[in-house]
Amino acid sequence: MPESESERLKRLRQRQLADRDPLVKQRQFGHNSVAKEKRMQKPFSFKKAWSDIPHSIKVPFYGLIVGVIVIFVLPNFWISPYAIFAGVGITLALIILGFITGNSLDLRDDIRKHVN
Repeated sequence: MPESESERLKRLRQRQLADRDPLVKQRQFGHNSVAKEKRMQKPFSFKKAWSDIPHSIKVPFYGLIVGVIVIFVLPNFWISPYAIFAGVGITLALIILGFITGNSLDLRDDIRKHVN
């Protein structure tokens, strides 16, 4: 056997022994459990939770809120049996516009993340 072949077999044997080492899994488990405990000790923050929600969900929610306000306010200004239907249409349009805007904001953030 050439010398390089015997070295390769030794490295392969060492790698196989390391893969079977139970201490590796115990250390990995210990590391994961410590990380989970640290995460659990942090106080819950609504601001952090809200910032983690993608824009494609938040912005249509804003559109929904504005649309519901329009549904309640529009009949006071426009006396018509179609005022509520118009308010619903405006609400749907705002939700769709919010979804498109939110997706573009998420795309912008992804591009920034991958460029930097």
